[in-house]
Amino acid sequence: MSAPAELRLPRYRRDPDGTHPPLGYPGYRSTALRHPKEPLIVLPHLLTEVTGPALGPGRIGEFDNDLTKGHAGEPQGQRIIVTGRLLDGDGRPIRDSLVEIWQANAGGRYRHTGDRWPSPLDPNFDGAGRTLTDSEGRYTFTTIKPGAYPWKNHDNAWRPAHIHFSVFGSAFTQRLVTQMYFPEDPLFSQDPIFNSIPDEKARQRMIARFDLDRTEAEWALAFQFDIVVRGREASVFEDEEDEH
Repeated sequence: MSAPAELRLPRYRRDPDGTHPPLGYPGYRSTALRHPKEPLIVLPHLLTEVTGPALGPGRIGEFDNDLTKGHAGEPQGQRIIVTGRLLDGDGRPIRDSLVEIWQANAGGRYRHTGDRWPSPLDPNFDGAGRTLTDSEGRYTFTTIKPGAYPWKNHDNAWRPAHIHFSVFGSAFTQRLVTQMYFPEDPLFSQDPIFNSIPDEKARQRMIARFDLDRTEAEWALAFQFDIVVRGREASVFEDEEDEH
């Protein structure tokens, strides 16, 4: 009986310095309580990290990628369509991958017990959605443009409008989280989360592009936001414990 073939595990390029924020960033005060105090250890990719999750169309509901539906009425705010591609470091599409989003409503409030600032909740908007990428790595969400909201990081601190994205590779252990911002937001200059990214070009990759071609007349504006998981053009990913 012949010996089993050797399992060859993939090797990944390290992302360039400056793409991701430091674990501790003085301007973002809560990182002082969150970041590791010891040097990180790079663990090898074993079978658990390279086997796929049990994802499929049957696990996604009809309105899971349309946050404006599934309620008694229409949500408040500007409808938007967010579309893009999930790509690897060589520009190849990552197909059949779970993409999840969560966001504040048009008034800048999350449907979360910890969000108590006095902006009204919208009974017709939950702020969470999910979808699977197609064969070309494409995804689409229909939602409401989120509002800015205050937080207590520094004096008169406001977070720019943003949408959180969670993407998966070929396994649940390959989860990455990022944020999508909107063009020309006046709050960029005072936001320590956005400005914690050392590389200016990497920061710009976090800003969606307005897409007039996908904009639907008298219905919804459209924005394009591609996500690249590795390589020179990698998107910026954050610590999963960050809540803002």
